[in-house]
Amino acid sequence: MVDGEELWQRKKRRAFFISQVYQWHWISSGLCLIGMVLFAFTGITLNHAGQIEAKPTVVMREGQLPQALIADLKAEPASPKAALPQGVGAWLRGEIGVNTAGRDVEWSPKEVYVALPRPGGDAWLSIARDNGAVAYEVTDRGWIAYLNDLHKGRNTGKAWSWFIDVFAIAAMVFCLSGLLLLYLHSNRRRATWPVVSLGLVIPALLVVLFIHR
Repeated sequence: MVDGEELWQRKKRRAFFISQVYQWHWISSGLCLIGMVLFAFTGITLNHAGQIEAKPTVVMREGQLPQALIADLKAEPASPKAALPQGVGAWLRGEIGVNTAGRDVEWSPKEVYVALPRPGGDAWLSIARDNGAVAYEVTDRGWIAYLNDLHKGRNTGKAWSWFIDVFAIAAMVFCLSGLLLLYLHSNRRRATWPVVSLGLVIPALLVVLFIHR
């Protein structure tokens, strides 16, 4: 038979456990709230991407390398994918506003080509190796395309990739702690498990009945 002291200790442990679950639930919800809104919104825009018109804008810039830097381009690179010489990279940052650090560089006998993909658009830069003529083109597909690429992690870099991982962990903690809270309070809410089951059954039926290979 359970005495009053042991029963009180059980209730105390249960209350502490529930308070911890609530703590994890609200903290994780705060961490992933804005991310969940962003990913939910872009889920809609991606699902209707064919119906959302995009009018890309293209901007072309041209420049001319100083004569002193052209000699660096005429020299044979260490490899077909070698980075641009430091002086050329610094000039591009200062004059064209382009950072080529860490970008894929392709050397050919006539030109150096740098691919500059980015969220919501694209860009590229080429430099003629014989005379130093610089051509830089930027394509912008609009803010919806930008947000869609953030959703997919397309051309977003390592920092955003890390954010997606942290957001995914926070979202999992939020969902699992929410599920645990549903379990703890399910005795007082009879509709809990039927509603949770619908969240599994509905997408499963859609996959089985309407998605064909």
